[in-house]
Amino acid sequence: MINITAIGKERRNYALTGKLLEVWEASVRASHHFLTEADIVRLTPQAEEALRYIDTLWVMEDDELPVGFMGVQERKIEMLFLHPSHFRRGLGKMFVERAFRDLDVEYVDVNEQNPDARKFYERMGFKVFKRNAYDSEGNPFPILEMRR
Repeated sequence: MINITAIGKERRNYALTGKLLEVWEASVRASHHFLTEADIVRLTPQAEEALRYIDTLWVMEDDELPVGFMGVQERKIEMLFLHPSHFRRGLGKMFVERAFRDLDVEYVDVNEQNPDARKFYERMGFKVFKRNAYDSEGNPFPILEMRR
């Protein structure tokens, strides 16, 4: 059974963040084909830090195993990752609809080189309003800023 739980910062221990990083890595490998192995290794500590400190972190579990997570800060989806075994099952939509309802989310950034993510967010009602040549960490991965 799918369950979404809000995880406060005080509950984000190494065991949990380790499991979520496994989901992140599997998701990135399946969807971010533009990243090299070196990029993934370099980005892992940034992903871990984001998991620890983002204001709102929701974890999706299937039979008590984490299969996805979403992080939101200031009405912006900062991260949404699902394990590839749970792609295209409506779970991302569940996350985003809940973020609309509970957090009045209005923004998301998408890697330009991840067209499936762009299409997903467009189906959810977002539209591109700006393009940046670099991501927020200064990496050379073009970002599309989207607004609902």
